[in-house]
Amino acid sequence: MSAESTSSAASRLSTLTSWNADWSGLRVAVLGLSMTGFSVADTLTELGADVLVLSESAEEEYARLLPVIGARLELGTLQTVPAALIDFAPEVVIASPGFSPSHPVIRWAQDEGIALWGDVELAWRVRDKVVRPDGTPADWVLITGTNGKTTTTQLTASLLVAGGLRAAPCGNIGVPVLDAVRDPAGFDVFVVELSSHQLWYLGLSRPEGELSPYASVCLNLADDHLVWHGSAAAYRDAKALVYRNTRVACVYNKADEATRRMVEDAEVVDGARAIGFDLGTPGPSDLGVVEGLLVDRAFLDDRARSALELTTVADLQEAGLAAPHIVQNILAASALARSLGIEPEAIRSALQDFRLDAHRIQVIARHRGITWIDDSKATNPHAAASSLRAYPGSVWVVGGDLKGVDIADLVATVGTTARAAVVIGIERGDVVAAFERHAPTVPVFEVDAGETGQVMNRVVEIAAGIVDGEGTVLLAPAAASFDQFSSYADRGHRFAEAVRDWIDRGSADDADRTPPSL
Repeated sequence: MSAESTSSAASRLSTLTSWNADWSGLRVAVLGLSMTGFSVADTLTELGADVLVLSESAEEEYARLLPVIGARLELGTLQTVPAALIDFAPEVVIASPGFSPSHPVIRWAQDEGIALWGDVELAWRVRDKVVRPDGTPADWVLITGTNGKTTTTQLTASLLVAGGLRAAPCGNIGVPVLDAVRDPAGFDVFVVELSSHQLWYLGLSRPEGELSPYASVCLNLADDHLVWHGSAAAYRDAKALVYRNTRVACVYNKADEATRRMVEDAEVVDGARAIGFDLGTPGPSDLGVVEGLLVDRAFLDDRARSALELTTVADLQEAGLAAPHIVQNILAASALARSLGIEPEAIRSALQDFRLDAHRIQVIARHRGITWIDDSKATNPHAAASSLRAYPGSVWVVGGDLKGVDIADLVATVGTTARAAVVIGIERGDVVAAFERHAPTVPVFEVDAGETGQVMNRVVEIAAGIVDGEGTVLLAPAAASFDQFSSYADRGHRFAEAVRDWIDRGSADDADRTPPSL
C-alpha cells in the first residue's frame, strides 16, 4: 500500500468509533472463519463494509452463511500471502486470535502499513449499538491472567447479576464480544475475558481504538504461550495491556509481584485506584482473608479501621470453592463487583449457588478410599502448581504438549510433594528428566499407550495400583492436550470415563466374590 493510501485509510479509520459512523464500503480482510471470524464478518456486513474472509478451512455452516450475509470467502493456504488478499487491497485486516505475530499474513499487513485489529477492538468501536436507558454504552470489565480467567469471568458476571446489574460474560470465555455488543437485550456491564493473544492485538491499536475499561485485573503471571509471543517478556507485555486506560479500579494479585508492577507502570485514567487481593490479612484498599472470613477493606468509608465480610471459607468449602487458587479468584471477582457497587450480601448469596465448570479441580469419584480429581484445565505449570498445593501427597498425572515451557521449576518445588507421578504425552522425556534431576525420590511411571482411547485406562490402572488404599489421584497435566487429545475437555472426559470403568470393574469383581445365599 502506498504512503498516500495508508494515510488516507488511517484518516478514515480514525472516524470509525461508533456504530453510527460511516463504515460503508470499507475494505476489510477477515482472517480465520471460526466463531470469532464469523462474528466479525457478520458485524461488518451489517455496517455496510466490503468484507473478504480468508481461511484455510471453514465449517460448512459458516461457509454457507457468508454469501447470505454479503461477505466473500477465499479458502486456501495462508502460509503465503494470497493473491486475492493483495488484489483486495484492504484498508484494515481483522485477525482471529490464533494468528501469531510471526504469521506470514500478519507480517505482510504490518510491512504494508495496513491497520491490524482484533475482534475486541472492533467491538469497542461499535459498543454503542445498544445503549443503556441513560444513553451510554455498557461498561467494560477486563479479566486476564495465566490461570483462572474463565472462572473469574463467570464469578464476576454472577456477582454483578446477583447485585441487580445486567452483565454478560464474553470474549475468550467462548462468546464473541461482538455478539454480546449486538445483543438487542442490552447490558449494563460486559465482563470480558481476554487472552494474551487478544491483548497483543489491542497493543497495536491507535489511540481512537484503545479500550478504556471501568475496571481490570491480571490475576497472575507465569510463562505460557511463549512460542506464540516469541518470549516471556513479550507475553508479559501483552498481559500488562489489560490495565491501560482503566478508569476506576486496577485489581492486582499482591502475591504476584509481576501484576503489581503492571499496575505501577500502566497508563490509567486519573483517579483510578489500585486494589490488591491475596489470601493474607488485607491492608486498606485490599481484599483478603482474616480468621476464615473473606473481607473487603477497599470499598468502604472507614477502610483504615474496619472491613466488610463477604463470605466465609467454611461456606466456600460446602460449595466446593475453598481451594486456595479458587479463593483468590473469588477475591478478585469480588473486588471487581464491589468497584461497581455490588453489596456484600449479594456477593455472599451468589457464591452459595456458584459452581465450577467441569475439568476444574472437579471431584470425579470417591471409591475404595481413592479420591479422583479432574483438573485437566491445568494446562500450564502455574495452574498445576495451584492444584498440587491444594492436594499435596497426591498421585500426579502430568504431561502433554508443554508449549515450549520448562517444567523443571514446577517439579523442583511442588512436584516433590507428589506421592508418585504418572507421565502421559507423546514426548515424555522432558518431564521424566525433570523428576530424575529435581525430585528423584518421587516414583515415576510412564504411560506409553499408543492410542488415545487407551491412555487414560492405563493411567487409572497404574494410579489405583500406586494408592492401593487411601489417597488422591490428581489429573493436573501442566501441559496442553493436543498431542494426544482433541482438547483439555476431551482429556478430562476420557479420564472420568476410565475412572468409572475402573469402578464398574471393581463392582463386578465384588459381585463375583459374593457367596451364594443359602
